[in-house]
Amino acid sequence: MIEKCEMLSFVENGDERGHLVVVEGKRDIPFEIKRVFYIYGSDRDVVRGRHANYHSEFVLINVAGTSKVRVDDGRQQKVFDLDRPHIGIYLPRMVWKDMYEFSKDSVLLCLSSEHYDNAEYIRDYDEYIRVMEQYENNMEKNQKSSQAD
Repeated sequence: MIEKCEMLSFVENGDERGHLVVVEGKRDIPFEIKRVFYIYGSDRDVVRGRHANYHSEFVLINVAGTSKVRVDDGRQQKVFDLDRPHIGIYLPRMVWKDMYEFSKDSVLLCLSSEHYDNAEYIRDYDEYIRVMEQYENNMEKNQKSSQAD
């Protein structure tokens, strides 16, 4: 699952007036954008996120300042630095995410494939591990069934 988390680079258009970065759903990112929110004013020692989503995919872009994103699939972890406004990270569904080490000027833009639904959030890490183990067991059973056919 973690291998599906990837850095994305968006085209910077600019001249002496400044820069413009465009991000379009199903063109620059792999989903239609249904929700946009942003995080700002978080202290450096604050950890945001701390959840996984059953259905939502995300792209996170630090449009100002910097932050880090730690992703976890229950087997391995990976840390991404978001430090340029034309770079983002794609997060597929069912990946645990922590955002942290926010700079004072950090504005973390979050693009989501789904409208907000509290029921699709897994906010307890132990529960997340149980869900992922069950998911992997089901995948193995499905593969064995397919091979038997």
